[in-house]
Amino acid sequence: MNNQVRLQIVVIVLITMFFFLHSCKKTTIPIVTTMAVTEITTTTAVSGGEVTDDGGSDIIVKGVCWDISDYPEITNNKSVDGKGTGDFSSNLKDLSPGVSYYVRAYATNDVGTGYGNTVSFTTLNGILFNPQLTYGTVDDIENNTYKTIQIGNQTWMAENLKTTKFNDGTEIPLVEDNNMWSDLFTPGFSWYENDELIHKSIYGALYNWYAVETEKICPSGWHVPTRGDWSILIDYLGGINVAGVKLMETGNEHWNENNNIATNLSGFTALPGGIRRFDGTFNYKGGYANWWLATSSSASDAWRWYMDYNTTVYETEHDKRYGFSIRCIKD
Repeated sequence: MNNQVRLQIVVIVLITMFFFLHSCKKTTIPIVTTMAVTEITTTTAVSGGEVTDDGGSDIIVKGVCWDISDYPEITNNKSVDGKGTGDFSSNLKDLSPGVSYYVRAYATNDVGTGYGNTVSFTTLNGILFNPQLTYGTVDDIENNTYKTIQIGNQTWMAENLKTTKFNDGTEIPLVEDNNMWSDLFTPGFSWYENDELIHKSIYGALYNWYAVETEKICPSGWHVPTRGDWSILIDYLGGINVAGVKLMETGNEHWNENNNIATNLSGFTALPGGIRRFDGTFNYKGGYANWWLATSSSASDAWRWYMDYNTTVYETEHDKRYGFSIRCIKD
């Protein structure tokens, strides 16, 4: 056997050993770390991660997953942010305001999915107050705390009411069924679209007028405003043609339409909590703010104030079975 043949045999053996050893290398799940959460709003946030080891196999997909439980997995909410190793950024969407979430980065290869460390954060509660004003607070019977604001000689809640009890501790009936709501001629309330988690912290509850009629729905020392109370407020702010600009929350975080003219100079922070119709259906969240007054106009109707995204303020009569927001005023 000549030297050239021997060399060829050696090369073949080395190549065979290389492929054998390479094929025997154990493939594992990827190693990934989770980045801190930033740019937190009421419904969005930004996180991400870094894949530091692909485990010996190509990364098929990577991103972050999140949930209200301590150890979120890809079966929960997740983002999809490409392939391969290295760092990446992730957008978290459709979050609920004022809720604590847990986030883990993930990366998947042929073997399985590896997860990073858990990072927690809490979304903002979403109510934007005028920072130039001085706010007070008041608690209801359930220890919900509301910001309050003095406007002229009046002191108003700067948030919509969200209590589920009258101020004597009696439960206000929660009515979710549409037919039951339509047939209700006694006190009742609901959350918009029957979703407490999303709507309570920002928009408060929707009450029928029969709950107002009890005179026990506001915290002690406070009451549902009368027509006279509202007239004083509107007149103090310059009348119905300009008052809405000073009452409405600024920006488009909650108002659907562009309301760049809103200033919220009063600190009232009007929010578009929508309505529940007498037939039990919901509508107008993001477009209209509606508040019951304590004044009845007939056996079937009562007065309300409402405003739309154009900042126009109106006073009208409405069926007492409707569900509207409530703002309390100090006695």
